[in-house]
Amino acid sequence: MRSLVLILGLAGFSPAAEPIKSTVEFVPVGDNAAVPERFHLAKHSFPVELEKKYDLPASGVEIYKLRFPSPVESPHVENNTVHCEYFVPKGKTNVPAVIVLDILDGAQVVSRGEAMWLAQHDVAALVVQMAYYGPRRPTKEKIRLLSTDIDHSVKAITQTVLDCRRAAAWLAQRPEVDVKKLGIVGTSLGSFVGGLVAAAEPRLTTACLLLGGGDLVDAFYRHPKAAPFRAINEFLGGDIQKLKKLIDPVDPITYAKWLKGKRLLLIAASRDDVVPPVAMKRLWEATGQPKLIWLDATHVGAAAYVFPTMQAVIAHVKE
Repeated sequence: MRSLVLILGLAGFSPAAEPIKSTVEFVPVGDNAAVPERFHLAKHSFPVELEKKYDLPASGVEIYKLRFPSPVESPHVENNTVHCEYFVPKGKTNVPAVIVLDILDGAQVVSRGEAMWLAQHDVAALVVQMAYYGPRRPTKEKIRLLSTDIDHSVKAITQTVLDCRRAAAWLAQRPEVDVKKLGIVGTSLGSFVGGLVAAAEPRLTTACLLLGGGDLVDAFYRHPKAAPFRAINEFLGGDIQKLKKLIDPVDPITYAKWLKGKRLLLIAASRDDVVPPVAMKRLWEATGQPKLIWLDATHVGAAAYVFPTMQAVIAHVKE
């Protein structure tokens, strides 16, 4: 998708403007009554900085940098500022808007490509850097969102969900956005986290979850790529049930009853060699059998279906 972004209009971009500072009021919908307890946020305000990055006249898209403090203070100062990129259709009003979450590698190629595609089709898209990704990674330590330190990973994922709740509040007050059509698009790792965000934030009524699923421990525990971790876990006295107890707080299937109230689009690869297809099947069953599209592909091979996939995502978000 990197070439797609370049082709669609980077030539002729306008220089960046000075950042605009403002304050966003976060008011939890229904006082958090419809939010899982782990993801509660009280009423508060937070500062934001918005800075124009590119004006792409050939594409009809403007791209902005957005920064705001995380509602969670982690031990790593770099990680406590949330960095986003906002792709917005130029001159359009009353448009749907989505948060976009990237894949595991975190280079933002997939998420930026999806965001550009969405914006060109009149859907505003906010790419949110997850905890410990991009500029949120500490410069002096090798810290990542996912690691063998399960407690750290669960805290980082929870932080990302709360970051996205703030991002949704910012989107909801944008003048060009139709507040009744807010959603999230997540791919691979972004799909797992996106499912949690959709369950945690009542403002988001739509979710498109690509190449993900739920019931993660059962789905992954016997996966060949999990063999080294499984061996260490069992050597230290762990087992699948103990692991499930640790992981369930950030497993989308745990929040299936909240997801049932959303408009879901699930897209999976029938020959997925990274995320077992059974993970998506179980999430689909647990969430009331929403719309599910199977691609005849491996995990990476699903990229060959990018055109019909994005067409389906755009149609779902706009519906």
